[in-house]
Formats: sequence, structure tokens, C-alpha cells
Amino acid sequence: MSNPLSSRVAVYTGTFDPVHLGHLDIIARGSRLYDRLVVGVGINPEKTTLFSIEERVRLLEEVAAPFGNVEVKAFTGLAVQFVRGLGAGVMIRGLRTLSDMEYEFTMSLMNLNLDPGVETVFLMAKEEFSHVSSSLLRQIAALGGDLSKFLPDPVKGPLVRRARGS
Repeated sequence: MSNPLSSRVAVYTGTFDPVHLGHLDIIARGSRLYDRLVVGVGINPEKTTLFSIEERVRLLEEVAAPFGNVEVKAFTGLAVQFVRGLGAGVMIRGLRTLSDMEYEFTMSLMNLNLDPGVETVFLMAKEEFSHVSSSLLRQIAALGGDLSKFLPDPVKGPLVRRARGS
């Protein structure tokens, strides 16, 4: 039986609060591997975000604009249902550390149980991004640290202003 989902369309989901150069690297690499890449901006009930979902989508649209086959969409609910709803057959996940691997491996098995037609593809973070996380960047911004090595230019100002409450 053939799979009605497209293996040429991939979806990269996350909270992206804020989007950083590690995320952008995964987006760039994913856009080269697939005909179409949808970046799904979601809500994680276990996380408190600094930016609204609309702000995160707008920032992602700005930094992903150079990639002609990438689009950004907000979603609610389960990521695997969002992927299925787009007709995609692949969910991309970035891995930075062994603890990421454990969490993502468990999540990929659950997603496979929820929808056996959606495969998870893991992309390893480049070494220069393996320690970068949105939560650490929010902390650095709040305390006045240098963010230039971690964030795309359009994200720096909004993050610093929001993190410092201005």
C-alpha cells in the first residue's frame, strides 16, 4: 500500500522563542534536503514564552525569507497532527546533546505510534550551535550579554527589548 503522505515535504516544528542561528542552520539544511519545508511554530504547554506566537512567526518569516522553498505556519495541538494535516511525510528534529537525543527518541516513537505514516529525521547540530538554546539566550539578553554569535540580526533587538522589559 502506498503512503499518501509526501516524503518530499518536511516539517520542522518548535517553539522558536526566539529563533536562533542553530534553528536557522537546521532550516537551511532541511531546505536543501526537501522540496518544501514548513516551519511549524507551536505552543508547548510546559514552556512560558517571551514572544507571542504571532511575533515568533513574523521573526521566522523574516529570517527564513532567503529560502524560496520554506514557509512558516503557526499551529496548535500535536505536532504529528500538524504534519499530517499538511500532507507531509517527514518531521525534522534538531539534536544538540545526548539529553536531546533521549527526549527526541522517545518523542519520535510516540509520534510513530500516533501516526505510522510520518517519519522523524534527525539533523545533528553543528558544533558551534550545540550549546545554544532559546532559554539561555533569553537569560543572556536579560543580563546584557553579547548575543551576536547566536542570533540573526532581525531577532537581536526584539529579544533584548523584551527580555529587559522595555
